[in-house]
This record gives sequence, structure tokens and C-alpha cells, in this order.
Amino acid sequence: MEALRLAIQTRLGERMVTMSSMLVETVSINYEDFNESFLTCGTCLCMYDGSEHTPKLLPCSHTVCLHCLTRIAASQTREAGTFRCPICRELITIPRGGVPALPPSFLVNQLLDLMSRQRREVIPKCSVHINQELLFCETCDTVFCTVCTGGNHANTSPGCTEHTIIPFSIAIKRMSEILLYKANECISKLTQAQDSVRTELQRLDTAKQKCLEAVDIEFNNIVAKVERRKSELQAAITAATRDKKHVLEEQHTLIEAEKNKVERECEGLQYQVEVRNITQRIGSLSDQLDAAVALSEPRENAFITAEFNYNDALFNLEQALKVFGRVRSSTTLPGLCRAKLKDTAVVKLQGNVLVDTVDYHGHPRNAGGDPITAELSLANSNQSQNSSAHTETEVKDLENGTYEVRFRPTVAGRYALRISVFERSIKDYPLFFDVTEHNEPVRVYGTRGSGKDEFLQPVAIAIDDNKMVYIVDTGNSRIKVLNENLEFQRHITNEGLEGRSCTGIAISEHGLVIVNWRTKTVSEISVLGDTIKSFSHNAFQEPIDVAVDRNYGHILVADNGQCCVFVFDCDGKVLFQVGKKNTFKLIISVAVGPAGEILVAGSHIQVFSAKGDFSDEINTDAKSKGRYGGISIDAKGRILASYTEKGRTVIQVLRIDDGNLMSEIDSHSSKLRRPSGIAVLPDDHLIVVDLGNDCVKKYRYW
Repeated sequence: MEALRLAIQTRLGERMVTMSSMLVETVSINYEDFNESFLTCGTCLCMYDGSEHTPKLLPCSHTVCLHCLTRIAASQTREAGTFRCPICRELITIPRGGVPALPPSFLVNQLLDLMSRQRREVIPKCSVHINQELLFCETCDTVFCTVCTGGNHANTSPGCTEHTIIPFSIAIKRMSEILLYKANECISKLTQAQDSVRTELQRLDTAKQKCLEAVDIEFNNIVAKVERRKSELQAAITAATRDKKHVLEEQHTLIEAEKNKVERECEGLQYQVEVRNITQRIGSLSDQLDAAVALSEPRENAFITAEFNYNDALFNLEQALKVFGRVRSSTTLPGLCRAKLKDTAVVKLQGNVLVDTVDYHGHPRNAGGDPITAELSLANSNQSQNSSAHTETEVKDLENGTYEVRFRPTVAGRYALRISVFERSIKDYPLFFDVTEHNEPVRVYGTRGSGKDEFLQPVAIAIDDNKMVYIVDTGNSRIKVLNENLEFQRHITNEGLEGRSCTGIAISEHGLVIVNWRTKTVSEISVLGDTIKSFSHNAFQEPIDVAVDRNYGHILVADNGQCCVFVFDCDGKVLFQVGKKNTFKLIISVAVGPAGEILVAGSHIQVFSAKGDFSDEINTDAKSKGRYGGISIDAKGRILASYTEKGRTVIQVLRIDDGNLMSEIDSHSSKLRRPSGIAVLPDDHLIVVDLGNDCVKKYRYW
């Protein structure tokens, strides 16, 4: 192995010299190409040697081996003693000694000697048997001499029966080429890494500049607001000074006028001789003197000051500036971040992919805020050209280092989700997954029987505000209570459930409301099974379902015999009737919407107001002969109803405002058989009672 290592290092050194010499534009000649071009006879394509294929130089300067010239001279008998060169077709005269007397090609013989010496230098030989070429076993990674091992190399490696033996010189060549290839690959990868880091440095400088510009903009806004406040205070000072100055200047003018008046009246007093005039002047001056005393007090003061410590505005400003703005960075390393699909992706249902971010050391990040982009499209390149192949995505920051990519595919197929952080691809890029058109149950509970986890003809279901699930197990005359994960809690029994004829259940303010079609009785019971009250109605013929309008406390009873819905108050007093004799051909179930809408399911779905006035009729296909079964409506006004036609049963999701079909639950691998009751959970899941399979099934529906 030491010889192999030295040979590889020598060969690699030669290659590296060749690789580095590319800078000075040298030429590297391949050994095989050189032999083929210069040391091979152009006629028979055999290597020149010193015996049969001796190279002969023709007068036309072409070289041909002795074997070929002998054959050509023997076949060309038109002109005795001559033949034509097989390369240029020039006529060649055969010397007296025949074809062997033609002169040898000294140049070719020199090249043969040179190449022979070079080849002897490259081929490693055994240190003991000098003339024996070393061999290399690729299977055992071993260099050996056949003479030293006695030709039995297999025994040197116990358990190894199949070996690939090649000359050691070829192994050196192969390994050196592999080593050179790996080195070039490594250099290429390092160059790419260097380019990536350089690009990231450039992006960092760009981000820094943007941040500095953002800081300048924000603080320029603050400075502008400070300057505006400064201008406002200066204007207020100027205005207050102006008002005060106006008052004082008016008083000053008035004093000046009075002063001038007194001066005019005092002119020529020394020349007055009449006592009366002097007395009058004295009285007038006395009055003016009183006025002057009154004018001596300034009517306005010169007090004006600017205060900044009368409140906590400056302190609040300082505190606000301390928390104004922040510099946020991230240690997320996109190349180590992973993404995974949370649930099976189904057409028209919201799919979720969870992205976990980590730092350079692989530690999970516990803070959000990373700029994440996601692009979802069909993986097929032809499909990706279609506008429908691209699906809108929404990235939800869970603010704990994880992110949720939400999407709603419209067609089935294989999808590719390309997620980037800081415009750099994550580890799972792209993330491939399949979207199916089949909506399968997320959980199935129950089998046929009378045990704890068994049903016998389950027909109706209701869910209370605590997400507890109540299922009427008619054949066992009981109510089975489950939690939202369809885990058994307990059983409820009551006289209203006896006779195996209870077919409807609803949630009331005080507990549960059930209807028994055989006894024609409506009962309100507690969740523990105690009877709160019960009532009947003489018009009942076949009461099969019940619903409660909790906005008004109304109890709705669907009577298939009367083909109508009776509406009672909470005490069992009939208030009004929904539908007349020909309104419904068939009634299977009734439900109440969030706004009090009354929905009746049969051959189609009819919608009435809370007062019983007809509002709309929903039928996805007017020509169909199918019928609706269990029905429910969620808080967002989406109708969920089972629909059966020609032996195929699905759960339809409909919009109550226009009746348009939003999606279907086909339960492909777990077929529904006679679904008789539906109830919804607040997290876009529904639970359906599958009467034909004596079980309940939970589905996602949005």
C-alpha cells in the first residue's frame, strides 16, 4: 500500500503540475492517443514492433508496417517490382532485397524506444521479482505479486470469493484520476461556497445600508416633529408677546395723547388774569391728574416664560426613545432547517407544512421573525406551466422558531414546495408530497355489538360546548359519550331512550334533548341521564329528529309522517309549524344555523328563517334522484350534509348563502354506509354516524 500511495502521490503531482501549467498554455498528450496517432500502422491498425510489424519508411515519406507492405506487394502484380502506397497511392519501386530491404522508419523506432522506456518507468514491479508487474485487487484493496502469492490471491482474504484483479499501473491511473476528479469537485464546491459567502456579505452590506437609511428616515421624522413643536412654541411666544405689546402700546399712545393735551392747556397760564378761567383750568387739570394716576399702572405685564419641567413629557420622551426602534438579527441557518407535512394533503382542504428553524450548531431557534417565502406548484414540469399548477401559500409565524406554511390545493397530483429563508433554500428543498382527492377519516371508532366500544344502530349525534360527543346508540337504548378524540367516557341511560326507538338528539341550555318516534315523546335530560322534562304533541305521527335553537330556546321536531317541522318553546308549547302538506316530500333531518336559520334535509335542502318563512332551496343537481341525510351547519355558515345517489354516499360541504358545493368527503378507503347524523367541531372537523358500519368517523372538512 505504501508503493500505491507513493505512486498515487507521484501521479497526482504530475496531474497538478499539468493543471497548474494550464496558466502558461502547455499541451498534455494522452498516452493512448499518442500511440494511436504515431505508433500504430494506419493500414492494419496494429502497434509497430521489432518483428512482424516493423515500421518501414516509404519514398513518399509515409510509414507502413512490414506485414502490410508484404501483403500489398504480393497482391499488386500489374507492374513487376512495384506497388502503390496504401496512403497516398504513389508508385513505389521494390528494392533488390524485396520489401524487407525497404529502410526502417528511424523516427518511429526512436519513439517506440522512448515510449517503451517511459512505460517501463510507470509500471510498478515487485521488489523481489524485478520483472514481475504488480497487480491490484479492487475487491480487497490489496497490491500483490502473483509469484509471491503463488497465484492464489483468494486465500489471502478469508470470506472473499469474487475478486476484480487489474494491473497496478491501471489502478494507479484510475485512482489518480478519481483523486483528481474529487479534488476538482472539492475546489468547485469551495468556490461555490466562497461565492455564496461573498454574496451574503454583499447582501449584508445592502441590508446594513437599508437599516441605516431606515434609521435616518425615522429619526428625521422625529427631528421634524421636534422642530415642528419648537416652531409651535416659538409661535406661541411671539403671539403672547404680540398680544401683550398691543395692549401696552395702546396704553402708551393714550398716555402720550393725555400728556400732549395737558401741555397744550398749560401753555400761556402765566398770562391769565381772569380768576374764573384759572379756576376752570385747575378743575380740568385735577380731572386729568386723576386720569394720569389711573394710566400710571400698565394694563398688561411683561411676564412671559417658556417652561419644560411642568410635566413628564421630556422624561416620557427619553423613555420612549430608549425603546423606540430595535435592531433584530437572526442566527438561523437555512441549510439546516427542515420542513415536514403535518397531515395528508387533500384537494380543497387546508394543508399545513411545519418549518423548524435551527442555528449553525443545529440548536432549535426559539424566536420568530425570519423572512420566509414559500412557493407551491405541481412537480410535473409540464403542469407547472399552467396557471392552475401554482397554489397560493400563507406563512404563519408561530413566534417560537417554527413557521406554518398554509395552502389549499385545487387539484390532485405531486407537488413541490420551495421554502427559502433569507432567500436561501432550506435543507428540504424542494419538499415533495402528494395531494389526493380522497378525504379519508382521521379516526374511526366503534364496531357492531353492545360492549363499551360497540354500537348497535347508532343514528344521531350532538356535540356540546365542551367538545363532548353524544351518540344515540339506538339498538342498545343508550347514549354513548366520547371526547373530541373519540375516546370513550361513559354511557347515559334514560326512559326516553327505551324501546330502541330514539332517533334524534340535540344540545340544550340544560343538557340534552332527545326524541322517541315510537312513544312520540320529546325529553330533556341532564348529561347524567336525569329527566328534566318531557312533552308530546297530539299531531305527532313520526317524529324522527330534533334540533334546538339556543338563541330563542326553541325546540324543533321533524315529523316525517306530517312532512313538517313543529317548533315548540322551551316548555313544550307549540309555536308554529314549518312547511305545509306539499312543502316536503320527505324529511330526514333538521338543523339550526348560527343566525337561527332552519334547515330541513330530504330530497334536497330547504332553508327557512327563524320564524319559519321560506328562504332558499339547495340542490347541487336538479336532475339527480339522490337524497340528503344527516345535516349540520357550522359557525361560519357552511352546511355539511350526507348525500346518497346510486349507491354512492359522500359528505357535501355547501355554502348557505348561495348553495355552491365547496368540497366533498368521499371516504374512499372507508366507505360510508347510511350516514345518519353529523355534528361539527370548532376546529373544522366533523363527526359522522355511520349507521351501516355501526361506527362513527371523524374527518377534516376545511
